[in-house]
Amino acid sequence: MQSTKRKIAFRIIFIICIVFFAATMTLNRLIPDSISVFANISDTEIKEEISLPFITATLDTVPQERVSYGETDEDFYVSRSAEAKIFGIVPIKQVNIDVYKDISLYPGGMPFGVKLYTDGVIVAGITGVETTDGTKNPAADGGLKVGDIIKKVDESTVNTTEEISSAIEQSGGKELSFTVLRNSKEMTVKFAPLLSQAENKYKAGIWLRDSTAGLGTVTFISPQTNTFAGLGHGICDVDTGDLMPLRRGTVVDVTIKGITKGASGKPGELRGAFAPGRIGSLIGNTMCGVYGVLSEIPDSIISEPLKIGLKDELKTGDCEIICTVNDKTDRYSAKIVKIGNKDADQKNFVIKITDKRLLDATGGIVQGMSGSPIIQNGKLVGAVTHVLVNDPTKGYGIFIENMLKNMPEITE
Repeated sequence: MQSTKRKIAFRIIFIICIVFFAATMTLNRLIPDSISVFANISDTEIKEEISLPFITATLDTVPQERVSYGETDEDFYVSRSAEAKIFGIVPIKQVNIDVYKDISLYPGGMPFGVKLYTDGVIVAGITGVETTDGTKNPAADGGLKVGDIIKKVDESTVNTTEEISSAIEQSGGKELSFTVLRNSKEMTVKFAPLLSQAENKYKAGIWLRDSTAGLGTVTFISPQTNTFAGLGHGICDVDTGDLMPLRRGTVVDVTIKGITKGASGKPGELRGAFAPGRIGSLIGNTMCGVYGVLSEIPDSIISEPLKIGLKDELKTGDCEIICTVNDKTDRYSAKIVKIGNKDADQKNFVIKITDKRLLDATGGIVQGMSGSPIIQNGKLVGAVTHVLVNDPTKGYGIFIENMLKNMPEITE
Protein backbone atom coordinates (compact mmCIF):
# COMPACT_ATOMS: atom_id res chain seq x y z
CA MET A 1 0.00 0.00 0.00
CA GLN A 2 2.75 2.42 0.99
CA SER A 3 4.68 1.45 -2.14
CA THR A 4 1.65 2.25 -4.33
CA LYS A 5 1.20 5.65 -2.66
CA ARG A 6 4.87 6.45 -3.20
CA LYS A 7 4.58 5.52 -6.89
CA ILE A 8 1.50 7.72 -7.30
CA ALA A 9 3.20 10.61 -5.51
CA PHE A 10 6.31 10.18 -7.64
CA ARG A 11 4.22 10.22 -10.83
CA ILE A 12 2.35 13.33 -9.74
CA ILE A 13 5.61 15.13 -8.93
CA PHE A 14 7.11 13.97 -12.23
CA ILE A 15 4.08 15.27 -14.19
CA ILE A 16 4.19 18.60 -12.33
CA CYS A 17 7.90 18.95 -13.15
CA ILE A 18 7.28 18.19 -16.83
CA VAL A 19 4.43 20.72 -17.00
CA PHE A 20 6.49 23.32 -15.15
CA PHE A 21 9.50 22.77 -17.43
CA ALA A 22 7.34 22.97 -20.57
CA ALA A 23 5.65 26.13 -19.30
CA THR A 24 9.03 27.68 -18.50
CA MET A 25 10.33 26.95 -22.01
CA THR A 26 7.14 28.34 -23.56
CA LEU A 27 7.30 31.52 -21.48
CA ASN A 28 10.97 31.93 -22.37
CA ARG A 29 9.95 31.90 -26.03
CA LEU A 30 6.94 34.20 -25.55
CA ILE A 31 8.73 36.82 -23.48
CA PRO A 32 10.54 39.23 -25.84
CA ASP A 33 14.25 39.86 -25.53
CA SER A 34 13.52 43.57 -25.24
CA ILE A 35 10.55 45.84 -24.63
CA SER A 36 10.10 49.59 -25.04
CA VAL A 37 8.14 51.81 -22.68
CA PHE A 38 7.70 55.46 -21.83
CA ALA A 39 9.03 56.63 -18.48
CA ASN A 40 6.54 57.51 -15.76
CA ILE A 41 8.11 60.34 -13.78
CA SER A 42 6.21 59.55 -10.58
CA ASP A 43 6.84 55.80 -10.70
CA THR A 44 9.57 54.36 -12.91
CA GLU A 45 8.95 50.74 -11.96
CA ILE A 46 7.90 48.77 -15.03
CA LYS A 47 5.82 45.61 -14.81
CA GLU A 48 4.76 43.34 -17.65
CA GLU A 49 2.75 40.15 -17.24
CA ILE A 50 2.68 37.25 -19.69
CA SER A 51 0.31 34.41 -18.79
CA LEU A 52 -0.32 30.78 -19.59
CA PRO A 53 -3.04 28.68 -17.92
CA PHE A 54 -2.23 28.62 -14.18
CA ILE A 55 1.21 30.22 -14.67
CA THR A 56 2.18 33.89 -14.90
CA ALA A 57 5.60 35.42 -15.57
CA THR A 58 6.20 38.87 -14.11
CA LEU A 59 8.87 41.29 -15.31
CA ASP A 60 10.08 43.74 -12.65
CA THR A 61 12.83 46.26 -13.21
CA VAL A 62 15.68 46.68 -10.82
CA PRO A 63 14.37 49.35 -8.39
CA GLN A 64 15.69 52.85 -9.02
CA GLU A 65 14.55 56.18 -7.65
CA ARG A 66 14.52 57.87 -11.03
CA VAL A 67 15.30 57.18 -14.68
CA SER A 68 18.33 59.33 -15.53
CA TYR A 69 18.71 60.29 -19.20
CA GLY A 70 21.82 62.42 -19.01
CA GLU A 71 22.35 66.14 -19.18
CA THR A 72 21.30 67.04 -22.74
CA ASP A 73 17.96 67.36 -24.51
CA GLU A 74 19.07 64.66 -26.95
CA ASP A 75 19.32 61.89 -24.34
CA PHE A 76 16.03 60.39 -25.45
CA TYR A 77 16.25 57.00 -23.73
CA VAL A 78 18.07 54.80 -21.29
CA SER A 79 18.48 51.04 -21.40
CA ARG A 80 17.83 48.96 -18.30
CA SER A 81 17.93 45.26 -17.52
CA ALA A 82 15.19 43.23 -15.85
CA GLU A 83 14.61 39.61 -14.87
CA ALA A 84 11.45 37.72 -15.80
CA LYS A 85 10.25 35.36 -13.06
CA ILE A 86 7.51 32.75 -12.70
CA PHE A 87 5.22 33.67 -9.77
CA GLY A 88 7.72 36.45 -9.09
CA ILE A 89 10.17 33.84 -7.73
CA VAL A 90 11.68 31.52 -10.35
CA PRO A 91 13.91 33.39 -12.85
CA ILE A 92 13.40 32.67 -16.57
CA LYS A 93 15.45 35.15 -18.59
CA GLN A 94 16.99 38.60 -18.67
CA VAL A 95 15.06 41.20 -20.66
CA ASN A 96 16.36 44.54 -21.94
CA ILE A 97 14.03 47.48 -21.30
CA ASP A 98 14.40 50.70 -23.30
CA VAL A 99 12.80 53.56 -21.36
CA TYR A 100 11.97 56.55 -23.57
CA LYS A 101 11.12 60.13 -22.84
CA ASP A 102 7.60 61.01 -23.90
CA ILE A 103 8.92 63.52 -26.44
CA SER A 104 7.54 65.39 -29.42
CA LEU A 105 9.45 65.91 -32.67
CA TYR A 106 8.84 67.78 -35.90
CA PRO A 107 8.17 65.22 -38.66
CA GLY A 108 10.31 66.03 -41.70
CA GLY A 109 9.52 64.97 -45.24
CA MET A 110 11.71 67.55 -46.97
CA PRO A 111 14.75 66.48 -49.04
CA PHE A 112 18.30 67.24 -47.96
CA GLY A 113 21.71 66.77 -49.51
CA VAL A 114 24.81 65.45 -47.78
CA LYS A 115 28.50 65.71 -48.51
CA LEU A 116 30.28 63.11 -46.38
CA TYR A 117 34.03 62.96 -45.82
CA THR A 118 35.38 59.71 -44.41
CA ASP A 119 37.44 59.08 -41.28
CA GLY A 120 40.33 57.36 -43.01
CA VAL A 121 40.35 56.28 -46.66
CA ILE A 122 38.36 53.31 -47.99
CA VAL A 123 39.99 50.71 -50.24
CA ALA A 124 37.27 50.49 -52.91
CA GLY A 125 39.11 48.18 -55.29
CA ILE A 126 42.38 46.37 -55.99
CA THR A 127 43.96 46.11 -59.41
CA GLY A 128 47.25 45.23 -61.07
CA VAL A 129 50.27 47.42 -61.82
CA GLU A 130 51.93 46.99 -65.23
CA THR A 131 55.67 46.72 -64.62
CA THR A 132 58.64 45.71 -66.77
CA ASP A 133 58.26 42.22 -65.26
CA GLY A 134 54.56 41.96 -66.11
CA THR A 135 51.38 42.65 -64.14
CA LYS A 136 51.95 42.70 -60.38
CA ASN A 137 49.65 43.47 -57.46
CA PRO A 138 51.71 44.75 -54.53
CA ALA A 139 48.71 45.73 -52.36
CA ALA A 140 47.00 42.33 -52.66
CA ASP A 141 50.29 40.48 -52.19
CA GLY A 142 50.92 42.52 -49.04
CA GLY A 143 47.53 41.55 -47.59
CA LEU A 144 45.44 44.67 -48.24
CA LYS A 145 41.76 43.89 -48.91
CA VAL A 146 38.77 45.66 -50.43
CA GLY A 147 36.84 47.34 -47.61
CA ASP A 148 39.91 48.09 -45.50
CA ILE A 149 40.01 51.62 -44.11
CA ILE A 150 43.50 53.11 -44.26
CA LYS A 151 44.17 55.28 -41.19
CA LYS A 152 47.94 55.81 -41.44
CA VAL A 153 50.79 55.47 -43.91
CA ASP A 154 53.91 54.85 -41.85
CA GLU A 155 53.36 57.28 -38.95
CA SER A 156 51.29 59.87 -40.84
CA THR A 157 47.50 60.01 -40.38
CA VAL A 158 45.67 60.10 -43.72
CA ASN A 159 42.12 61.17 -44.60
CA THR A 160 42.29 61.88 -48.34
CA THR A 161 43.15 59.91 -51.45
CA GLU A 162 45.69 62.58 -52.37
CA GLU A 163 47.65 62.01 -49.15
CA ILE A 164 47.95 58.28 -49.82
CA SER A 165 48.74 58.71 -53.52
CA SER A 166 51.47 61.20 -52.66
CA ALA A 167 53.03 58.85 -50.08
CA ILE A 168 53.02 55.98 -52.59
CA GLU A 169 54.48 58.03 -55.45
CA GLN A 170 57.21 59.45 -53.21
CA SER A 171 58.13 56.07 -51.69
CA GLY A 172 60.81 55.38 -54.29
CA GLY A 173 59.79 51.74 -54.16
CA LYS A 174 60.60 51.38 -50.47
CA GLU A 175 58.28 49.38 -48.21
CA LEU A 176 55.44 51.34 -46.62
CA SER A 177 53.48 50.43 -43.49
CA PHE A 178 49.69 50.87 -43.72
CA THR A 179 47.61 50.97 -40.54
CA VAL A 180 44.12 49.78 -41.48
CA LEU A 181 40.78 49.00 -39.87
CA ARG A 182 39.26 45.69 -40.95
CA ASN A 183 36.00 44.56 -39.37
CA SER A 184 36.58 47.18 -36.64
CA LYS A 185 39.99 45.68 -35.80
CA GLU A 186 43.21 47.61 -36.32
CA MET A 187 46.07 45.86 -38.12
CA THR A 188 49.21 46.64 -40.10
CA VAL A 189 49.82 45.79 -43.75
CA LYS A 190 53.24 46.28 -45.37
CA PHE A 191 54.28 46.28 -49.03
CA ALA A 192 56.51 48.15 -51.46
CA PRO A 193 54.88 50.11 -54.32
CA LEU A 194 56.04 49.24 -57.85
CA LEU A 195 57.03 51.48 -60.76
CA SER A 196 54.24 51.66 -63.33
CA GLN A 197 55.59 51.19 -66.83
CA ALA A 198 52.77 53.22 -68.38
CA GLU A 199 52.86 56.23 -66.01
CA ASN A 200 56.46 56.09 -64.76
CA LYS A 201 55.16 56.55 -61.21
CA TYR A 202 55.15 54.29 -58.20
CA LYS A 203 51.75 52.61 -57.77
CA ALA A 204 50.14 50.25 -55.26
CA GLY A 205 47.30 48.92 -57.40
CA ILE A 206 44.43 50.27 -55.29
CA TRP A 207 41.30 52.33 -55.89
CA LEU A 208 40.50 54.68 -53.03
CA ARG A 209 37.48 56.67 -51.80
CA ASP A 210 37.40 59.45 -49.20
CA SER A 211 34.02 61.10 -49.76
CA THR A 212 30.54 60.76 -51.21
CA ALA A 213 27.43 62.85 -51.81
CA GLY A 214 23.74 62.11 -52.13
CA LEU A 215 20.23 63.09 -51.15
CA GLY A 216 17.60 61.70 -48.81
CA THR A 217 14.62 62.79 -46.76
CA VAL A 218 14.54 64.25 -43.25
CA THR A 219 12.70 62.02 -40.76
CA PHE A 220 12.48 64.27 -37.72
CA ILE A 221 13.87 67.45 -36.18
CA SER A 222 14.18 68.19 -32.47
CA PRO A 223 12.41 71.48 -31.62
CA GLN A 224 14.86 72.13 -28.77
CA THR A 225 18.23 71.74 -30.50
CA ASN A 226 17.60 71.53 -34.28
CA THR A 227 19.21 68.08 -34.38
CA PHE A 228 17.74 65.89 -37.10
CA ALA A 229 17.74 62.34 -38.40
CA GLY A 230 17.18 61.14 -41.94
CA LEU A 231 17.41 58.26 -44.43
CA GLY A 232 16.56 55.52 -41.92
CA HIS A 233 19.66 53.65 -43.09
CA GLY A 234 23.34 54.44 -43.33
CA ILE A 235 25.39 55.87 -46.18
CA CYS A 236 27.42 52.92 -47.46
CA ASP A 237 30.27 52.64 -49.92
CA VAL A 238 28.92 51.90 -53.39
CA ASP A 239 31.59 49.26 -54.07
CA THR A 240 32.05 47.49 -50.73
CA GLY A 241 28.58 47.98 -49.23
CA ASP A 242 30.21 48.88 -45.91
CA LEU A 243 29.11 51.80 -43.75
CA MET A 244 31.27 54.83 -44.52
CA PRO A 245 33.04 56.12 -41.38
CA LEU A 246 32.21 59.80 -40.84
CA ARG A 247 34.98 62.33 -40.23
CA ARG A 248 32.92 65.37 -41.12
CA GLY A 249 30.04 66.26 -43.36
CA THR A 250 27.86 69.11 -44.51
CA VAL A 251 24.11 69.33 -45.07
CA VAL A 252 22.81 71.33 -48.03
CA ASP A 253 19.39 72.27 -49.34
CA VAL A 254 18.03 70.38 -52.34
CA THR A 255 15.60 71.33 -55.09
CA ILE A 256 13.74 68.41 -56.68
CA LYS A 257 14.14 68.82 -60.45
CA GLY A 258 12.42 65.68 -61.68
CA ILE A 259 11.22 62.15 -60.96
CA THR A 260 12.07 58.84 -62.57
CA LYS A 261 8.94 56.79 -61.97
CA GLY A 262 9.43 53.37 -60.41
CA ALA A 263 8.29 50.12 -62.04
CA SER A 264 8.64 46.43 -61.25
CA GLY A 265 12.34 45.57 -61.40
CA LYS A 266 13.30 49.20 -62.08
CA PRO A 267 13.51 51.40 -58.97
CA GLY A 268 12.68 55.05 -59.58
CA GLU A 269 14.40 58.07 -58.09
CA LEU A 270 14.03 61.71 -57.16
CA ARG A 271 16.41 63.87 -59.18
CA GLY A 272 17.62 66.88 -57.26
CA ALA A 273 20.10 69.73 -57.45
CA PHE A 274 22.23 70.87 -54.52
CA ALA A 275 21.79 74.50 -53.54
CA PRO A 276 24.91 76.58 -52.82
CA GLY A 277 25.99 77.02 -49.22
CA ARG A 278 25.20 74.82 -46.25
CA ILE A 279 22.24 74.49 -43.91
CA GLY A 280 23.85 72.26 -41.29
CA SER A 281 26.48 69.67 -40.42
CA LEU A 282 26.53 65.89 -40.03
CA ILE A 283 27.32 64.34 -36.65
CA GLY A 284 26.68 60.64 -37.32
CA ASN A 285 26.32 57.94 -39.95
CA THR A 286 24.85 54.68 -38.60
CA MET A 287 23.00 51.67 -39.98
CA CYS A 288 19.78 53.25 -38.67
CA GLY A 289 20.21 56.65 -40.31
CA VAL A 290 22.28 59.79 -40.65
CA TYR A 291 22.21 62.54 -38.05
CA GLY A 292 23.10 66.20 -37.99
CA VAL A 293 22.38 69.68 -36.70
CA LEU A 294 20.52 72.26 -38.79
CA SER A 295 21.22 75.97 -38.54
CA GLU A 296 17.46 76.60 -38.28
CA ILE A 297 14.09 74.84 -38.54
CA PRO A 298 13.11 74.72 -42.25
CA ASP A 299 10.13 76.75 -43.44
CA SER A 300 8.91 73.67 -45.32
CA ILE A 301 7.81 71.93 -42.08
CA ILE A 302 4.09 71.13 -42.53
CA SER A 303 3.26 69.80 -39.06
CA GLU A 304 3.46 70.76 -35.44
CA PRO A 305 5.67 68.49 -33.29
CA LEU A 306 4.19 65.01 -32.86
CA LYS A 307 4.50 62.47 -30.05
CA ILE A 308 6.58 59.41 -30.91
CA GLY A 309 4.98 55.97 -31.10
CA LEU A 310 6.94 52.97 -29.84
CA LYS A 311 7.16 49.65 -31.69
CA ASP A 312 4.50 47.95 -29.58
CA GLU A 313 2.04 50.69 -30.58
CA LEU A 314 2.34 49.95 -34.30
CA LYS A 315 -0.61 48.17 -35.88
CA THR A 316 -1.25 46.91 -39.39
CA GLY A 317 -3.59 49.31 -41.12
CA ASP A 318 -3.83 52.90 -42.28
CA CYS A 319 -0.97 55.36 -41.90
CA GLU A 320 0.52 58.38 -43.67
CA ILE A 321 3.93 59.27 -45.00
CA ILE A 322 5.30 62.77 -45.52
CA CYS A 323 7.52 63.36 -48.53
CA THR A 324 8.35 65.93 -51.19
CA VAL A 325 7.23 65.55 -54.80
CA ASN A 326 7.52 68.29 -57.43
CA ASP A 327 9.15 70.48 -54.78
CA LYS A 328 6.07 70.34 -52.52
CA THR A 329 6.06 68.60 -49.12
CA ASP A 330 2.75 66.86 -48.38
CA ARG A 331 1.05 63.96 -46.59
CA TYR A 332 0.15 60.80 -48.52
CA SER A 333 -1.99 57.84 -47.47
CA ALA A 334 -0.45 54.39 -47.02
CA LYS A 335 -0.92 51.16 -45.07
CA ILE A 336 1.32 49.15 -42.77
CA VAL A 337 0.74 45.67 -44.18
CA LYS A 338 3.17 43.59 -42.11
CA ILE A 339 5.13 43.97 -38.88
CA GLY A 340 8.26 41.83 -38.75
CA ASN A 341 11.01 41.20 -36.22
CA LYS A 342 10.63 43.80 -33.48
CA ASP A 343 14.16 43.15 -32.20
CA ALA A 344 15.82 43.84 -35.58
CA ASP A 345 17.67 47.11 -36.16
CA GLN A 346 16.29 47.58 -39.69
CA LYS A 347 13.45 46.53 -42.00
CA ASN A 348 11.00 46.29 -39.11
CA PHE A 349 7.78 46.46 -41.11
CA VAL A 350 6.37 46.66 -44.63
CA ILE A 351 4.45 49.68 -45.89
CA LYS A 352 2.30 50.01 -49.02
CA ILE A 353 1.53 53.32 -50.74
CA THR A 354 -2.20 53.73 -51.44
CA ASP A 355 -2.44 57.43 -52.31
CA LYS A 356 -3.31 57.82 -56.00
CA ARG A 357 -1.52 61.17 -56.21
CA LEU A 358 1.80 59.65 -55.13
CA LEU A 359 1.33 56.51 -57.23
CA ASP A 360 0.65 58.63 -60.32
CA ALA A 361 3.68 60.84 -59.66
CA THR A 362 6.31 58.30 -58.59
CA GLY A 363 4.87 54.81 -58.95
CA GLY A 364 5.25 54.37 -55.19
CA ILE A 365 8.49 54.52 -53.23
CA VAL A 366 11.57 55.76 -55.09
CA GLN A 367 15.20 56.43 -54.23
CA GLY A 368 15.50 59.73 -52.41
CA MET A 369 12.37 59.08 -50.33
CA SER A 370 14.36 57.12 -47.75
CA GLY A 371 13.74 58.75 -44.39
CA SER A 372 10.18 59.88 -45.17
CA PRO A 373 8.40 59.95 -41.78
CA ILE A 374 5.52 57.54 -41.16
CA ILE A 375 2.57 58.75 -39.07
CA GLN A 376 -0.01 56.45 -37.47
CA ASN A 377 -2.77 57.50 -35.07
CA GLY A 378 -1.25 60.97 -34.85
CA LYS A 379 2.16 59.70 -33.73
CA LEU A 380 5.54 59.57 -35.46
CA VAL A 381 6.21 55.81 -35.58
CA GLY A 382 8.93 55.28 -38.17
CA ALA A 383 10.48 56.07 -41.53
CA VAL A 384 10.55 54.63 -45.03
CA THR A 385 13.93 53.01 -45.73
CA HIS A 386 13.89 50.70 -48.77
CA VAL A 387 11.71 49.98 -51.79
CA LEU A 388 10.77 46.45 -52.81
CA VAL A 389 12.33 46.18 -56.26
CA ASN A 390 9.63 43.91 -57.69
CA ASP A 391 6.78 46.05 -56.28
CA PRO A 392 7.60 49.76 -55.97
CA THR A 393 4.27 50.42 -54.22
CA LYS A 394 5.77 48.63 -51.19
CA GLY A 395 8.83 49.21 -49.07
CA TYR A 396 10.38 48.64 -45.67
CA GLY A 397 10.12 50.88 -42.65
CA ILE A 398 12.22 51.31 -39.52
CA PHE A 399 10.87 51.93 -36.00
CA ILE A 400 11.39 55.53 -34.91
CA GLU A 401 12.86 54.29 -31.62
CA ASN A 402 15.68 52.53 -33.50
CA MET A 403 16.64 55.86 -35.04
CA LEU A 404 16.47 57.57 -31.65
CA LYS A 405 18.62 54.89 -29.98
CA ASN A 406 21.39 55.35 -32.53
CA MET A 407 21.49 59.14 -32.40
CA PRO A 408 25.04 60.27 -31.50
CA GLU A 409 25.75 62.67 -28.68
CA ILE A 410 26.35 66.25 -29.68
CA THR A 411 29.89 67.35 -28.87
CA GLU A 412 31.14 70.91 -28.85
